Amino acid sequence: MYNRENLKHIPNRPGIYIMHNAMGDIIYVGKAKNLHNRVRQYFQSAKNLTPKTVTLVSHVESIETMVVDTEMEALILECNLIKEHRPRYNIMLKDDKSYPYIKLTLSDAYPKVVMTRNHKRDGSKYFGPFTNSTAVKQTIEALHKIYPLRRCNRKVAYGVQRGRPCLNFHIGQCCAPCTGKVSSAAYQADVDAILAILNGKDKELIARLTKEMDEASRTMDYETAAKRRDQISGIKLVVEKQKIISDNEQDQDIIAFYKKDNLACVQVFNVRNGKLLGRHHSFMEGVLDSEPETIMTAFVKQYYDSCPFIPGEIIVMTPLETEEAHTIVLWLEQIRGAKVQVTLPQKGKKARLLQMVTKNAELTLEQYLLEQRQKEEKKKSRLDSLKDLLAIQRVPHRIEAFDISNISGTNNVGGMIVFEDGRPQKKAYRRFKIQTVEGQNDYGSMQEMLFRRVERGIKEQRQKGIPDQSSFLPFPEVWMIDGGKTHVEAAVSILSMYPELDIAVCGLVKDEHHRLRGLIYQDEEYPLDVGTPICTFLNEISEEVHRFALGYHQILRKKSMLTSKLEEIPGIGTKRRAALMRYYGNVDKIKKANIKEMSEIDGMNLKAAQAVADYFNKGDKTV
Repeated sequence: MYNRENLKHIPNRPGIYIMHNAMGDIIYVGKAKNLHNRVRQYFQSAKNLTPKTVTLVSHVESIETMVVDTEMEALILECNLIKEHRPRYNIMLKDDKSYPYIKLTLSDAYPKVVMTRNHKRDGSKYFGPFTNSTAVKQTIEALHKIYPLRRCNRKVAYGVQRGRPCLNFHIGQCCAPCTGKVSSAAYQADVDAILAILNGKDKELIARLTKEMDEASRTMDYETAAKRRDQISGIKLVVEKQKIISDNEQDQDIIAFYKKDNLACVQVFNVRNGKLLGRHHSFMEGVLDSEPETIMTAFVKQYYDSCPFIPGEIIVMTPLETEEAHTIVLWLEQIRGAKVQVTLPQKGKKARLLQMVTKNAELTLEQYLLEQRQKEEKKKSRLDSLKDLLAIQRVPHRIEAFDISNISGTNNVGGMIVFEDGRPQKKAYRRFKIQTVEGQNDYGSMQEMLFRRVERGIKEQRQKGIPDQSSFLPFPEVWMIDGGKTHVEAAVSILSMYPELDIAVCGLVKDEHHRLRGLIYQDEEYPLDVGTPICTFLNEISEEVHRFALGYHQILRKKSMLTSKLEEIPGIGTKRRAALMRYYGNVDKIKKANIKEMSEIDGMNLKAAQAVADYFNKGDKTV
């Protein structure tokens, strides 16, 4: 518990306060105009605090402060720290995915139009962000059919041919500037046309192309007329799905959310040049006791901290928190480099748009919660079925599966995977290099792996390890062994040495085609009906543990093949190979090694070092 006597040492300055728990983990990050006054508010009477804040304060062990010169600096620092540490008690955006943009590389002599998820200040023109990457790709494909800009990275110049044109040229989707026959001016005309389409100035472009089509038709230049006709159709196809939102061609973001229990869905409609170009949603956790203004403020800070484009107007369904609103607007204007207006319309067209966005947020959240319930029911069905099959007391929270991998008894390795609540927990996966068993002995290898796994877990228990931060804790309710009855017996013999552990041991039995056939438990095989939840679940575990163990074996085998090549060198045997690998770490460094330095390695001499250098200088690159 935090010592309140320390509150008097907190400065009366703007800055950041960082709350830590007893383990030293960051659990909350906040900013304040006056750190002393703000932090003291957390330690007033509990009746004046929300339940969430009371819980937060009960876990605070220490508070770290960082003083800055201005509120703006505090805001930026707060955003960076929240994004880096994702504290438990901050209202958090669940997804931090990046959204696609359409990019025109205007800094190139012959620009390209591509999709990207990285918005940079590199002289290119970006359009977006969009939420549907498939729609972005389809738009780019449509643009290429209308105006076939280059797609490759070949160096191009007018009058200089570099190789033959690719297939895209022959199917009419690239004008092939690599042939040297396309002037920069002619190419730029197509670039300008694409810019006009993406900037929403399609009406003027269509009018000009229509005029050119009519003129070509009048002069019986039917090829040009047909080309202009196809371009007009393509442009209409690209822009027809863009809904007109504003008549004054503004850039706007419209933000609304819908909250249910501890989760809120925030919906953002992106309006660019008066047209709705995209929309996307994010989920925010930890909002159970949060006021609407707090949710909106947290979203605006986290969303625009990672969003490279700031529109001129941001329309919100609730106001920002009063004490932060002015600083946030200044921060947005600093990023945008121009004025930003945050508005809260009460009536009119903008208010109706907010209602539409709010309804979308509600529908999205309800759909998400429905899908989560369905996933939970599916998971429960799987785990309940396993509980009933094994006749154990409780639903297995943690399941560990084990497999051995080798080829003819060489490079024996084992893999352990972990499923918690029906889902793989890859951070808990462990790999074992078998140390005491030689040759083809899967049972002995399995026993060594399980023994080492249990001993490590017990050691961590003695050291009072915390399960969430331990490598081999907690112990599972179920062990699944990839193998038949004998493999299970080998595992049970190890478990019998530890009567304090209550773990059910079963075997995943495969048929001759290496497909899961059944489950062995207590000397009885239970066949699995294909398509049932329990069969699907156990098959996922079986495939995953096999993949994991085999992958480790392949890594070691490849490494072994590389290092064994050294023994082909005259004068280099097992001991010298081991000495070289111990000193240099890998074959690539040995290839580049200095002969004198190599000769001074324990066990080596000048003649052997010269032999190694000669071997690699002959061009043998297979090592």
